[in-house]
Amino acid sequence: MNTSKSTSKERDAQKSDDRGDILRASPMMAHLLDALEAGTDVGHYGRLTFTMIARHFIDEEKLVELLAKQPDQDETMARALVMQVKAKDYSPPKRDRILQWQAQQNFPIIPHSDDPDSGNVYRELRFPDDVYENINEYYQEKAVEAAD
Repeated sequence: MNTSKSTSKERDAQKSDDRGDILRASPMMAHLLDALEAGTDVGHYGRLTFTMIARHFIDEEKLVELLAKQPDQDETMARALVMQVKAKDYSPPKRDRILQWQAQQNFPIIPHSDDPDSGNVYRELRFPDDVYENINEYYQEKAVEAAD
């Protein structure tokens, strides 16, 4: 039996998985990317959200370049944000967290926040496996703590 061929179950799973491998597969991220490219102020939480997600899809220099276009930002500040997010290994935020952050600023991070599917990056994007592994480890640790 040739193990290099995928099973029909694996092929079906791949077909049903319509998450994207590029940032623009997420309407929210496309919205943030367009705003950053235009130099529109996306606010602190917009920059944080973008960085926490985009670092898995674009290289660090491009990320810094985009963030440095923000009003009252420069390359040093942009690089510091990227370094902080990487050092703390933040997982991409869930929709509820993004909505909490959005309520604290003027720029709408999720442009169609009344749509319950909008801003769900885990549904829209395919993150590297280590992101999902880190999330699973976090919840396993929480379960152990709760059991103690």
